[in-house]
Amino acid sequence: MRFVPVVDKNGNPLMPTKPSRARRWIKSGKATPFWCKGVFCVRLNIEPSARYKQPIAVGIDPGSKMEGYSVKSEAHTYLNIQAHAVTHVKKAVEIRRNMRRARRYHKTRRRPAKFDNRRNKDLPPSTKARWQWRLRIVKWLTRLFPVTTFVVEDIKAITRPGKKRWNQSFTPLEVGKTWFYSELVKLGQVYTKEGWETKQLRESWGLKKTNRKLTEAFDAHCVDAWCLANWYTGGHIQPDNTELLVVIPLRFNRRQLHMLQFAKGGVRRRQGGTRSLGFKKGSYVRHPRYGLCYIGGHMNDRISLHDLSTGKRLTQQAKPDDCRFVCFASWRYKYVA
Repeated sequence: MRFVPVVDKNGNPLMPTKPSRARRWIKSGKATPFWCKGVFCVRLNIEPSARYKQPIAVGIDPGSKMEGYSVKSEAHTYLNIQAHAVTHVKKAVEIRRNMRRARRYHKTRRRPAKFDNRRNKDLPPSTKARWQWRLRIVKWLTRLFPVTTFVVEDIKAITRPGKKRWNQSFTPLEVGKTWFYSELVKLGQVYTKEGWETKQLRESWGLKKTNRKLTEAFDAHCVDAWCLANWYTGGHIQPDNTELLVVIPLRFNRRQLHMLQFAKGGVRRRQGGTRSLGFKKGSYVRHPRYGLCYIGGHMNDRISLHDLSTGKRLTQQAKPDDCRFVCFASWRYKYVA
């Protein structure tokens, strides 16, 4: 990273600093290093010389599969994030519904069906999970940087006259973004730009956006997020920082206590839970052999460790005593130059 987030003794974010200055602070004892979900930060042990904060904006480019975030001030672009969207909830809800319906035919005691609690009184689960994921990332950024403003590319659902089913299918998008904006206002100023306005900004600065939306590159999604942030802060006509922090959400089986199907012998194997022998799943740990990795499941008295950049399982035989806790996390990450 080109800049290191800085917080004071109470955890309040200050203006970021250069890595060289952060190293000097750590070496002299003026600051303590720590990791916050994939980002290296420092905590000042002394009172800062000044608490002046420049206006910092976060540009947000929502997407169905990928989305972009850019943290920028007038002088610098501090962080670009390309996040994978949460896409597993719809299928999980469908599996839960099918299993619940199957249990209705079992010859066993059960409570009467409560059809009233099946009505959609709020956001659909899949839509709500997507917008909650965006809000979690934004709140995480506000803990690292003194963010004052959010600029979001507004999603517009085009309605069609006489197409009731078509119009109803887009309602969750409109409801979801309204809920997101209402939560975002609690954190700072909120501005919205439509898609054609973002395109005009991008073309006015001579920037291009690739058609390959799933590519882990700056010009896939972060270029729009950068344009939105730069519209508010100003200071650049070309991006001064195109490095990416790619964030991939981790999936945890929180409430499923056993496998859906019987194993051999008619016994269901254990499944679910968010703890692994004293560690919270997804936590970053440092292992003497595998380095920095994250916690997966466990079997008997051993823990499985996974690679942060690929998610590939490194081992199933790690001892809990060999793992040194770094920080809690609900996603894995990798840096793309």
